[in-house]
Amino acid sequence: MDKKIRKAVFPVAGYGTRFLPATKAMPKELLPIVDKPLIQYAAEEAIAAGIDTLIFVTGRNKRAIEDHFDSNNELETVLRAKGKDSQADMVRNIIPVGVECIFVRQAEQLGLGHAVLCAERAVGDEPFAVLLADDFLTDYEPGVTADLVRAFEDSGRSQISVMEVNGPDISKYGVVVPNRQGVGVAGLIEKPDVENAPSNLASIGRYVLTPDIFETLWGLSAGSGGEIQLADAINIQAKRGSVGSIRINGLRFDCGSVDEFIEASNFVFNQRKSN
Repeated sequence: MDKKIRKAVFPVAGYGTRFLPATKAMPKELLPIVDKPLIQYAAEEAIAAGIDTLIFVTGRNKRAIEDHFDSNNELETVLRAKGKDSQADMVRNIIPVGVECIFVRQAEQLGLGHAVLCAERAVGDEPFAVLLADDFLTDYEPGVTADLVRAFEDSGRSQISVMEVNGPDISKYGVVVPNRQGVGVAGLIEKPDVENAPSNLASIGRYVLTPDIFETLWGLSAGSGGEIQLADAINIQAKRGSVGSIRINGLRFDCGSVDEFIEASNFVFNQRKSN
């Protein structure tokens, strides 16, 4: 199997209900952290890891995401006519030359595992990354995805990003079951009760996966709410010894919540002021 990671999947079909009414007509992934949408930060992180094909799994009312990553010749012309060449260049260079965007639809929201399955034809028989834009990772370059890609290329195993979470919040995450040595991934349990959490290592929204994950996902039964969970498929592969983990560097904000979205915006704003 080729160990080069060229493709990344971005599941962006969610409704963003916690941000209503702002997300009634606008995708939550286009909400800006200061002046740049959440999804663009994630795309730039993937590109910094050497990825050149971005696969967006979209849903209804998500056309604006496609428009954001498309060219806008009319806007560029207007900006250049007004002498605003730097802004025109910014609009043109949102996606660098040589990077391709692919958009596929998830007709029903049936879980993260289902969203990944929707990208199967676009991914093909290649290893690939998955980035959840809600997990805003900052203050670290080239980024967590680059670390996961490097670990995959060294080991040939799927990789998940993890961070320490102590206390009751651990029950909000997929939690790593450590191996006997306490350093590897022997399993992944989705949202265990805090009393039953096998460790304090939580899986967050960055992954590098081998293409056999699709076969594993197809074999899963739908869980609660009729959803197919990616964590369940990773758990099966981890039991086979084919999953590793990388602890994140930098900071992580859960921008699926309003409070942490504001904290992320404040962090980026203050960081820019100090530079």
